[in-house]
Amino acid sequence: MQITFRPARADELQAAEALVVRSINDLTVRHGFGPMASLRPADFQLFSLKDDPDGLWVAEADGDLVGFAFSWVCDDFWFLAELFVSPDQQGRGIGDALLRRTFEQAGKVGAVNRALITFTFNTVSQGLYIRHGLYPRLPIYFFKAARDSLNNRRGEADHLRCMDIRNTELDRERLAEIDMSALGFSRAKHHQFLLSDANNRGVLFYDGDDCVGYAYVHSGGHVGPLAVARPGNMGAGFATALKLAEESGAADVSAFLPGTNAAALDAAAGHGMRITFPMVLVSAGEFGDWSRYLPRNPGFM
Repeated sequence: MQITFRPARADELQAAEALVVRSINDLTVRHGFGPMASLRPADFQLFSLKDDPDGLWVAEADGDLVGFAFSWVCDDFWFLAELFVSPDQQGRGIGDALLRRTFEQAGKVGAVNRALITFTFNTVSQGLYIRHGLYPRLPIYFFKAARDSLNNRRGEADHLRCMDIRNTELDRERLAEIDMSALGFSRAKHHQFLLSDANNRGVLFYDGDDCVGYAYVHSGGHVGPLAVARPGNMGAGFATALKLAEESGAADVSAFLPGTNAAALDAAAGHGMRITFPMVLVSAGEFGDWSRYLPRNPGFM
């Protein structure tokens, strides 16, 4: 069976995401976590394809998709959002070939750093990334709790005032300033994507008159991304976002928390949230202040 590699097309991104879901669930079931992924619209993939098609590739065999890779770039930072191979086709070098093709995108834009988030127990993939100069840097945990079981140990005085993000030059400047400070690069186009989704609520945090952060809360109860101007703002910022998630009426509340972010971990534990599975940030070089930033998910970061 001959494997061919080519750029992805918009009309096959949903099928590619179905392959991703099958691959994730095969992996998590084999490691005792049960099925974790469910198929969702390929909106971010389509958005990214329109923005820069160099980052999306498929592997094909006899007309069937057997592998998919998706990466995005912001400024001089490259991120691998997805790299998955059909379970019955693994071990044939497909993942390595797809990874090399997405690396071409990083080279074209002159990326100075490369990163991704993967399952901690996915040792085969981590070995692949290490061979390409991407090293484990930071544990990231998926926390979750039923909305009805949330405990809130903070009073209203411990929350930050928040206002909905507006599509104005001032709010865009505030977001860019926070991202540059916390991550080292701007994510203007990704804020545009999040704010265009009616299922997301984006808010800016204020301490008095000072804008000290932002957060997005999905109608399904998920918090992220979230960033703050100073580490001291994280505890109150995350607690405020959890309150918004609780008010959404979703059955569950969840978030991805860096293992070095003590304030967010304390807030999650104080609200009765529990770890459901572990992940790890992998990168060519150190970046970001993870006491000030919470990822949205492994593909968006």
